Amino acid sequence: MTLREFLSDRLDRLLIQGICAAAAALFLWATGTQPGVLVILFLALLPVFVGAQLTGFFRQRTRLQELESILEGLDQKYLFAECLPPSNALYERQLWELTRRAGQAMASAVSDARSAQGEYREYVERWVHEVKTPITAARLICRELDGETRRKLAGELARIEEHVERALFYARAESPERDCVLRRTNLGEIVSRAVDAHRSLLIQSGVRVETDGLDCEVCTDEKWAVFLLGQLLQNAARYRGEEPVIQISARPLGRQIQLTVTDNGMGIPAHELPRVFDRGFTGRNGRSRGGSTGMGLYLCKKLSGFLELGLTITSQEGEGTAVTLTFPAKENLTKL
Repeated sequence: MTLREFLSDRLDRLLIQGICAAAAALFLWATGTQPGVLVILFLALLPVFVGAQLTGFFRQRTRLQELESILEGLDQKYLFAECLPPSNALYERQLWELTRRAGQAMASAVSDARSAQGEYREYVERWVHEVKTPITAARLICRELDGETRRKLAGELARIEEHVERALFYARAESPERDCVLRRTNLGEIVSRAVDAHRSLLIQSGVRVETDGLDCEVCTDEKWAVFLLGQLLQNAARYRGEEPVIQISARPLGRQIQLTVTDNGMGIPAHELPRVFDRGFTGRNGRSRGGSTGMGLYLCKKLSGFLELGLTITSQEGEGTAVTLTFPAKENLTKL
């Protein structure tokens, strides 16, 4: 708060005080008081008036700075009203009491929302594990069918499993720290697990996967990294071109490791690139191919932020897309 803001806020009060002072001076002059005496009174009272205003200004500014310091020190800022120091002013005490009651209501609402969110997340996780059983059973039944029907049904079951797996990781993404273990893992094993998990989709789509330079170690959570790579593989297969090829390569960048997933598919229009990580954004390709939820790259961005991975994407429409993951050095991870 500046002195100008303080005086602007008290402008009506200052005007009333000025009018009263002028009326008093006019009354004294009308009753015979000498002008010299009025000047002396004005000069004597002016420092008192200015001092009172400055005292009020510094008192309020100090109080605001104290409250701002308390607010900045809180992790859960909606608890600010519970941490307010007592005030000597009656109006301020009553105002803080109202604020405190409002804060308690907000804290209660936040607690209820978190509880409901936690229960929903647990339900989704249980549902995912339960629904995997009939999917596995359907896969076993599928083996008894003839070649073409078996291939088509296996492809649809793979798509169902992908959506189910994405729902599970979306639920867990709200609090990934509960299910995250960062450790040194071979990058080739992560890529191999991701490719194996989506082998049916890749074969059905006629996609060839080429790898290079994956014999290195990175520090990350293997399960989350496999899921993240799986989303990139799904996108590359879904938006493939003719004779589709996915190249997965790694190279050192100082103490970091850069993993690049490149495809020769449809590519992304330049004006859509800034929005590809937005939740629910499907773009022109997603609408034309159908079946896109707009959640894959959104989850990738969210999880990469938690795992402290760099995530960038470049694309040329009609030529392909390249997504680069930068794995940090172990000593730079803040969650270890």
